[in-house]
Amino acid sequence: MNRHMVIPPNQRPAALDVFGTDVTVLAAASRVGGYGITHQQGAAGSGPPPHSHGWDEAFFVLTGEITFRCADETHVCGPGTLVHVPRDTVHAFTYGAGGGSMLEFTSRESRAAEMFTEVDAEVDATNPDIARALEVLRRNGVTVAG
Repeated sequence: MNRHMVIPPNQRPAALDVFGTDVTVLAAASRVGGYGITHQQGAAGSGPPPHSHGWDEAFFVLTGEITFRCADETHVCGPGTLVHVPRDTVHAFTYGAGGGSMLEFTSRESRAAEMFTEVDAEVDATNPDIARALEVLRRNGVTVAG
């Protein structure tokens, strides 16, 4: 993309339902070229299982308390905390009491925006088909840890 981008709050795309987390794609790495940005908001106890992918990822906690597992370390993170996860690192997070929100930043190789969009379109959030969900993740470069 060779042109600047401005997205006021009233022009943000609708949030996607990704396994119970509301994910708003603010900038897809495939569109912007250098990085991707999403806003994520989840209820208490929600969050992805341990997984890894071939792109770097960073999270900036905006509200609530979010517990991150990175490799074999656990960190309880409040507002203002930055968490950087290098590519191929197994990681997960869980929203604490009252839920929370954060910004996610991904490196240029990211397929996060595409993966979130496909999960929203192809996986029923209330009764997910696990095999289907794993296939969507796999084809977007995400491996769920066993």
